[in-house]
Amino acid sequence: MIKVRPQHAGNLEFVQIQDFENPGGLEEAVQGVDGVIHVASPFTYDTTDNEKELIIPAINGVRAILEACTANPAISRLVITSSFASVVDIVRKGPYAYTSKDWNPLTYEEAAAPTSDAVVAYRGSKKFAELEAWKFVEERKPHFDIVTLCPPMTFGPVVHPIAGIDKLNESNAVLWSVAKGISPLPVSRVPFWIDVRDLATAHVQALLVKDAGGKRFTPTAPEKFSYGLAAQLMVEEFPQLKDVIKLEEQVIDESKSLDGETAGRELGYEYRTFRQTVKDFITQAIALDSRS
Repeated sequence: MIKVRPQHAGNLEFVQIQDFENPGGLEEAVQGVDGVIHVASPFTYDTTDNEKELIIPAINGVRAILEACTANPAISRLVITSSFASVVDIVRKGPYAYTSKDWNPLTYEEAAAPTSDAVVAYRGSKKFAELEAWKFVEERKPHFDIVTLCPPMTFGPVVHPIAGIDKLNESNAVLWSVAKGISPLPVSRVPFWIDVRDLATAHVQALLVKDAGGKRFTPTAPEKFSYGLAAQLMVEEFPQLKDVIKLEEQVIDESKSLDGETAGRELGYEYRTFRQTVKDFITQAIALDSRS
C-alpha cells in the first residue's frame, strides 16, 4: 500500500496482527490513536465447521477489539463493519422496507448447524458478532461509543495492490465475469449495493460525526442493481465488449427497499450511480487484465 502510494507514506503506518481474536495483540495496535475502525471478519465458502471457522472467529474478533479499546482511555469511538447480512430476512415474502432496526431471524443453532451452508453461517456470524458489540456497550458501559455499518453488496475500483485479475475480491470477481461473457448471468439474491468508495467515506464519517455515536446504519445506494443491468451498462460504456458480453433481461425486485438515505444524510455523503461504479471498475479491470 505504501509502495504504490508514496505520497501518503507519512500518514500511513502498519502493525502486523498475529491473532485478531486476541485482545493482547490488538492493544498494541490501538496505542496512540483516538478512533478505531474494525473491518476484519473471516469469510470463505470452503468450510468444514461453520461455527469454528466463521461464527466464533467473528464474535471473538469483535470482543478482542472492544477489550483493546477499553484498555486505551484515549479512544473515543469504535466503528464496526457489520453487513446487510445481519439485517436481511432472506425468506421474507412480499413488500418490505428494511431499515437499521431490522435483524435477520437466524438463531445461533441454525447458523452453526453442520447442515447449513457457509452463506447461512456467514449471515449468522455477522449478526451475532454485531449483537456482541451492542451487548458489550450495554453491559460494560465503556468510555467510548460505537457505530455499526451494515452495507450490502460492495463494488468498485480496487485500492489495494493485487497480483492479477484472478485475485479480485468476491463481489468484483462476479462483476468481472459478466464482462468476460459468463452465461447465464449471475443472479443476485438482493438488489442492494454500494460503491466501495462511498462505503469508505461512510466509515470515515462514522468516526468523525459526533452525533453518529451509538447508532446503526445501513448505507446503500438508492438505485437497485442486477447483473443484467450491469451487462447492459458495460455494453454501453465499453463498445469493444459488445460481442463478448451476454445480455440478459433480469427483473429487479422492486418490492423491497433498504434505507440508505439516513446514512447519507446523517453522515454527510452522496452515493455514486451504478453506471459510474461499473465504468470505473471495469476500466481498472481491463487495464489489470492486460497486464496479467
